[in-house]
Amino acid sequence: MKNDQAVSPVIGVILMVVLVILLAALLLLSIQLPSFEFPPKDPSFIEIRRFYHEDEKGRLNYDSRVTLYHNGTEELDNSKLKAEFYCNGKKLAAVIDTMNGHEFITTHHQGVQTMGGLGCTGITWSPGEKIIIDFSDGTFHPRDQVRVDIFMKTSGVLVSRYTCNA
Repeated sequence: MKNDQAVSPVIGVILMVVLVILLAALLLLSIQLPSFEFPPKDPSFIEIRRFYHEDEKGRLNYDSRVTLYHNGTEELDNSKLKAEFYCNGKKLAAVIDTMNGHEFITTHHQGVQTMGGLGCTGITWSPGEKIIIDFSDGTFHPRDQVRVDIFMKTSGVLVSRYTCNA
């Protein structure tokens, strides 16, 4: 009979340990632990490579032509992209509802005169190709901080964001 009494406390301790572990697991599942992940960095493979502040004759008129360069690895369907530009933190009223040059011609594109370059002439914007956007004169001045956001039109997903000084 003495052996039977010795076994009972061991089984009881094992059951209590299992019960405490289950309760601790339930408690951990019910609370939200802080995330130690860093926020994802915005993709920035479509870069602003150059600003033109002079007209075709070299006269300073703040011509505001901007060259965008595709520095990524995948082709993009340029008709499914739209661009938003910011100058010194303020969103420009310029409307660029497509990055396809043929479709751009027929759209209402306030604040933008023309669009050209290999990236907008076909159906895709391939890596290494450029798109030149000619904004209304005086849109950008030297030392302005300029940001371009490229979005997918249908989903609104940010494709690329790039910031630099004019």
